[in-house]
Amino acid sequence: MKYKNAKNILPKELLEKIQTYIQGDVIYIPIMENRKVAWGQKNGTKEAIYNRNKDIFNLYQNGYSLQEIVNIYNLCESSIRKIISKIKKENNISSELGLGGYKHE
Repeated sequence: MKYKNAKNILPKELLEKIQTYIQGDVIYIPIMENRKVAWGQKNGTKEAIYNRNKDIFNLYQNGYSLQEIVNIYNLCESSIRKIISKIKKENNISSELGLGGYKHE
């Protein structure tokens, strides 16, 4: 969220009306209901995390151990396990190996 000076963006009449209620303080003006976007969509964070999680799952499927993936992504093992489990569930992939994975040679 960026700070913007009201005198630079609001019409003088509107600014004077607002100043009858508040002066010199920072206020938050919420987004209109019909213009809201989901978390992470505006700045690309949601897509970046989705792609990272997909890469983690691909490493797992290609035989990397959980510890190797932990070391690559600097996430705790429980986070890696949750990511893998979530993707398995979303894609209806059976869990023949559990979450131990293969040892990458």
